[in-house]
Amino acid sequence: MNLQDKYNSLQEILSRLGKVVVAYSGGVDSTFLLKAAVDTLGAENVLACIGISASLAGSQYDKAIECAGIIGAKVDEVTVDEVEDSNYSANKADRCFHCKSHLCRILLDIARQRSFDHVVFGTNYDDLDDFRPGNRAMKVFGVRSPLAEAKLTKDDIRELSRQMNLPTADMPASPCLASRISYGLEVTEQRLKQIEDAEDFLRTLGLVEFRVRHHETIARIEVNPADIDKVTTEPARSQIIEKFKSIGFQFVTVDLQGFRSGSLNEPLTEEEKQKSL
Repeated sequence: MNLQDKYNSLQEILSRLGKVVVAYSGGVDSTFLLKAAVDTLGAENVLACIGISASLAGSQYDKAIECAGIIGAKVDEVTVDEVEDSNYSANKADRCFHCKSHLCRILLDIARQRSFDHVVFGTNYDDLDDFRPGNRAMKVFGVRSPLAEAKLTKDDIRELSRQMNLPTADMPASPCLASRISYGLEVTEQRLKQIEDAEDFLRTLGLVEFRVRHHETIARIEVNPADIDKVTTEPARSQIIEKFKSIGFQFVTVDLQGFRSGSLNEPLTEEEKQKSL
């Protein structure tokens, strides 16, 4: 199936769904899904809902609102208080299940109240083979994943986004801030704010794809191997240390393996992963 066939399949799926509430974060996948839904169904039949919580970075929110404006979609902000749930804040391997469960409940309520037919998420075809406990929540609550159903991969979505001139086409992946906190370390608003402040600072140094992993007193910086010099040479090295210590980290490290998505999942055993799926 070529790229155009996949997009045609996506449009057919969306047409059958009717009026949809889109779980919107402003990332590559949800932005593309929102654009496809508006183009297929008309803006009056699409509602983008963005979850507002401490795990959503301010910079991510700003980009999301900007992209929705470009698409011409209506956006509703919904308060998500997942940090108040001890199952979520305990930060075990199934954290994403509890987060997605909260969001599913809220969006399904909105859909019912406002006479929308379905809730859709931007899960892509590649995500089905990844360790993503949140996918289980979507199955439990019966929400749909049109991109995955149309077998659209991340590369497919980026290419179609370029064709549509979406500003997210080449944007790095942007998972929630909680994904940076090592398993077993409680998710708190303070720790989420530390991560946001640290990553905002690295962005001012010209870095594009990176993560700050939170290991309680230790901040572990992941950047692409080619960028390691940018964070280990002066004056950047001293500036990073000063900034990170000012926001509460005692130690600042650079991971020599470099940036890789989902690195905090690496210590999980297969048994732990299976229990969470």
